[in-house]
Amino acid sequence: MKQNLLILGGTTEATALCQALSAAGIGGTVSFAGRVQRPVRQPLPQRVGGFGGAEGLARYLLEHAISHVIDATHPFAAQMSANAVAACAAEDVPLIALTRPAWQAGPGDNWTHVPDIAGAVAALDRPATRVMLAVGRMHLAEFARNKQHFYLLRLINRPDAPLPFPKYEIVQDRGPFSIAGDLALMRDHRIDLVVSKNSGGRGAHAKIIAARELGLPVIMIDRPALPLRREAHSVDAVLAWLAHDGTERGV
Repeated sequence: MKQNLLILGGTTEATALCQALSAAGIGGTVSFAGRVQRPVRQPLPQRVGGFGGAEGLARYLLEHAISHVIDATHPFAAQMSANAVAACAAEDVPLIALTRPAWQAGPGDNWTHVPDIAGAVAALDRPATRVMLAVGRMHLAEFARNKQHFYLLRLINRPDAPLPFPKYEIVQDRGPFSIAGDLALMRDHRIDLVVSKNSGGRGAHAKIIAARELGLPVIMIDRPALPLRREAHSVDAVLAWLAHDGTERGV
């Protein structure tokens, strides 16, 4: 049976996977949520936008005769990942997640774990300090209650409207980032504290290493809980799964 994949993308891992699939002559479509104005171009056909929940995604799988789904979204794209599990179960389509192992604190790290964005907001209820806020664009407004801080924001796209902080600076950039670059960034902006999602992987890990080298505390937002699913941590593992026609469906 000819494989026709749906790749839920938006990460560096998704880009690497699409390149490998194209090189192997495996067909499919990569889907983006549409939050980034100029997503990285892929060697496979692209679509942009939501599906309409789990039911809409299940309908898409059926209408487009999708043979396999690979969830290569960000580890914090919990709703999309949950929808993928539900839709694939409903249509009996094999699913695998290409995801990054979470970061683990090591010697020299000073992490405070919080369960979610609300926990990070609560943890910033403290005297004014200089914060590198590395949580992406979607959640910035939730930090507005802590207006006493200076916020350094590194974003792919600038927000469409002014942010609700009196003191902030935006650096437009796209990873992967270097340790030397993040050390310089934190020093130049006199950062005292880093707030980060536990995204895992190497592309954004530089800020965690830089915080360690500078002796800065990190408020680490733990990953959301996800339904059980098969996971892979490399493109080669996904290709091996596809070579078995995605028949290994256990978790």
